[in-house]
Amino acid sequence: MRLIHYITIGSAIALGTALYFGGNTIPPPQPPQQGMPGAMGGPMAGGTKKKVPFESVLAASLKRLSPEAKEKLKTIEAGLAKKSDSVAMVSDYNAIAKVWAEEKDPKIAAHFKGVAAKLENSGKNLTFAARLFLELLPEEENPDYQSWEASEAVAFAQLAVEKDSASEDAKLALATGYLEGSGEPMKGVQLLLGIVRERPDDIPANLLLGKMSVRSGQMDKAVGRLETVLKQEPQNTEALYFLAQAYKGKGDKAKAVELLQKCKKAVNDPEFDKKADEEMNSLK
Repeated sequence: MRLIHYITIGSAIALGTALYFGGNTIPPPQPPQQGMPGAMGGPMAGGTKKKVPFESVLAASLKRLSPEAKEKLKTIEAGLAKKSDSVAMVSDYNAIAKVWAEEKDPKIAAHFKGVAAKLENSGKNLTFAARLFLELLPEEENPDYQSWEASEAVAFAQLAVEKDSASEDAKLALATGYLEGSGEPMKGVQLLLGIVRERPDDIPANLLLGKMSVRSGQMDKAVGRLETVLKQEPQNTEALYFLAQAYKGKGDKAKAVELLQKCKKAVNDPEFDKKADEEMNSLK
């Protein structure tokens, strides 16, 4: 597990809980937490990948499905086949999503939550579906699946923005989808810049822009963005971590170590401590 993942375990737990209980509450409006590109790895590295059709993803997952789950799905799908009203279908698709979540296959569950959101034509729930996919990206090891998850996030977020063009949550989800594997990162950057032009101190947009600046080697810009976040949220673990990477890139090892120490204290996790200590020792 990469060091940054220890900072983001809470969001993964929230994702599983929301799917299991069929909730429609949008996760906290902070951008999904991704691994870093380059030496640190992660989907943020971008580039064009093969796009896998949903049918292929579903077929692979069906092979691992338990007999009990197959029976549940068969019953739900039988009832669904008798319906023609889209509103009446929503509960069935949410029920299908719940079965897949119980089977610990959140990517298929997220897809069906998205189908339900499209039928509802709810900007809030479309954004929720997009964020479910974005939260899956850091742990996805298959690059083709990463591309599929990013494209699903973009598709649902785009519908959410079309439904409610004033929603910052929808814009952030769309921007993150563009940044995290869609092959169109500049579209995401432009969306984020639009947000900070209106709200210069916006925390999620500055955090994402700061991370992107680290990725592109623009360390001075990264410092400015991330310090804007930390002025408002001094214990923001992601901002602390990526600011440490920015100072590391600038050659200020002492400052990088100082920030990693603060990050350790804020995260308060033994495994993170171990990984962070390894990184700090490499800087000394």
